[in-house]
Amino acid sequence: MTVSLFLFMLFLIAGGTGDLKKEEEASSIRFGPVELDDDLQIRQRAKPKPPPPPKQPPPPPKMNIQNIQKVITPMPNMNMPKLDIPVSGSGPFLGAFASVGDQGDGDVIPLVRIQPQYPRRAAIAKIEGFVTVEFTITVTGTVSDPNVVDAKPPRVFDREAIRAILKWKFKPRIIDGVAVPRRATQTLDFTLADN
Repeated sequence: MTVSLFLFMLFLIAGGTGDLKKEEEASSIRFGPVELDDDLQIRQRAKPKPPPPPKQPPPPPKMNIQNIQKVITPMPNMNMPKLDIPVSGSGPFLGAFASVGDQGDGDVIPLVRIQPQYPRRAAIAKIEGFVTVEFTITVTGTVSDPNVVDAKPPRVFDREAIRAILKWKFKPRIIDGVAVPRRATQTLDFTLADN
């Protein structure tokens, strides 16, 4: 019974003819290298020759240039009275010109200002004071070479003042369109907030 069932299934799978080997050969897929024709045509390619350079370069185009006449206007003759005032700035009329423009581009302008931390021992002892720091503003506006010029009380707030001033950014000094380093001073106050 089992053998007849298998034969019946074989008959159904084979499509009614019962010849399974022929069906497998006809529907098989071939995997392998692709066969190419041996008739390969090789073309010879040559780089074209460049054109010969011209013997003389072409002349530049002619341009019409208008003649521009300079007009000189004479300055008017003004009869001005002579003022016998010294220009040094010591007189009462002109003011002190010698002190104007010492900085050139104005005062030192901090762009980024970081507040210093209050030292813990000074806060517990309720000590207040200030630190004056001298430093160099570089061409990029950063701070370098800080040193304490004055402090009250001495050596209490110095370390925190230097740590804070190194984080500051300043507007650099510009002379003739070029940033140059400069020396500057800043005073940092250390005061306790009122509780």
